[in-house]
Amino acid sequence: MRKLAIITAAALGALAAFCAWGGWVYEGQWGSTGSADGEFYQPTGVAVAPDGRVYVTDTYNDRIQYFTAHGSFLGKWGGTGSGDGEFKRPRGVAVSAGGTVYVVDTNNHRVQYFTPTGIYRGEWGNYGVPSGRFRWPRGLAFAPNGNVYVADTGNDRVQYFTSSGSFIDRWGYRGSGGGEFDNP
Repeated sequence: MRKLAIITAAALGALAAFCAWGGWVYEGQWGSTGSADGEFYQPTGVAVAPDGRVYVTDTYNDRIQYFTAHGSFLGKWGGTGSGDGEFKRPRGVAVSAGGTVYVVDTNNHRVQYFTPTGIYRGEWGNYGVPSGRFRWPRGLAFAPNGNVYVADTGNDRVQYFTSSGSFIDRWGYRGSGGGEFDNP
């Protein structure tokens, strides 16, 4: 607990110093509660593409919406009955350097990937404990080499894959003796 308190205090000190320097400037906001274009029902993930588009996981509307950097609505995909790309509580989103959009489809226990405008390209994963499977994954990120890291929340671990979904390795699983995550 002491280690956590020291890290937290150091982070807060750095944040306070940055804010005092005047580095943070409020520029605006967009969206409200609802299900129309540009509205959200519990958004949980956001990613900015190399071209400046902003992608948001609209979790309880089961869709992805995307916008200009200043919040103008550009499009959406997903939602019930939409076919390929149909989501059940998407939570995490990340965009590769090439513009491919990756989405953690939490309640379907998988990762899906799409073109920048939402055309389905593929997926990997399903429910389970073995390597390459997920239990309620919630987040993902890219490494500079293109590998995809997934927070496999229900399995208390992080797994990583090639950009097309081939399993590479994992760490933190309670039975592994290392990392020991609790709902990452």
